[in-house]
Amino acid sequence: MRKLFDLLKAKRMVRFVYIPFILAIIFVFTSNSWVKNATTKFCYNDVKSIPENKVGLLLGTSKIARGGINLFFKYRIEAAASLFAEGKIKHIIVSGDNHIANYNEPEEMKNELMKLGVPDSCITLDYAGFRTLDSVVRCEKVFGQTNFTIISQPFHNERALFIAAKSGLNCVAFNAKDVPSKYSTKTTIREYFARAKCVLDIYLLHTEPKFLGEKIVI
Repeated sequence: MRKLFDLLKAKRMVRFVYIPFILAIIFVFTSNSWVKNATTKFCYNDVKSIPENKVGLLLGTSKIARGGINLFFKYRIEAAASLFAEGKIKHIIVSGDNHIANYNEPEEMKNELMKLGVPDSCITLDYAGFRTLDSVVRCEKVFGQTNFTIISQPFHNERALFIAAKSGLNCVAFNAKDVPSKYSTKTTIREYFARAKCVLDIYLLHTEPKFLGEKIVI
């Protein structure tokens, strides 16, 4: 009788522990496929073929990684500068994290853009782009843009476009050069979970940006 009780208990453990785990894994992979399939056609690799927009939204990241220049940062700057040089965008909103005084993604990105020929007058800084969702939603709610070009690496662009589409925005994305796989393994793994969180934020949690504030005219 004792053995039968232990067997039933073990089966209940499988049901209450492993089944939710399996469902969570399925949700993560389903979310990734959904985000990719819904957005890939709006991502461009060729600066000549991408449609023109007044504003480009450059998604922030840190300048330094592993003690040297962050390639995600470097390639995003180059992508934004090339769009501007080709006349595909006229103004760049740099949206990044500035939650503490000595960490300022927007300022660092602005400085590098100016080195590549983008005038100060054509750059607006969004210091409250703490997450991709914040950056995309604030581009409309704070900066008044409903048609804009998102600039980041392909994996990031797809998630940003997914958020933009749910917000009713008309966006395309320009893919910055991707980094070598050995350099971005952790980022790739983290992105799987970020996309699942993105789906939850949009469809279940109805997450809003941390800050909005007064409108800024561009």
